[in-house]
Amino acid sequence: MANPSPRLTSFKEFYPFYLSEHQNTTSRVLHFTGTGLLLILLIAALVLGRYAWLWGLPVIGYGFAWVGHFFFEKNRPATFQYPLYSLASDFVLFFQLLVGKQKFRSK
Repeated sequence: MANPSPRLTSFKEFYPFYLSEHQNTTSRVLHFTGTGLLLILLIAALVLGRYAWLWGLPVIGYGFAWVGHFFFEKNRPATFQYPLYSLASDFVLFFQLLVGKQKFRSK
């Protein structure tokens, strides 16, 4: 498990570390799926006025990602040390995968 040291103080410093913790193809697919489902659930809850569905956002978002980390990457999610940078990185990676700037198969 890689732990960045010293403490990363900007998103620009953090994102390369985040990518290094997301090398496994299955993990990337799980992150993409979880973030995609999260966005769909968020939009559906707001459009349909089903605000109770919003409680499912952390379960979907973290559930898929943490399975990827614990079972495929074999590392500890950066969420525990860098919650905001990690959340932002999840969305950046999602959109980079969506447009092809990042690949599901790393290296």
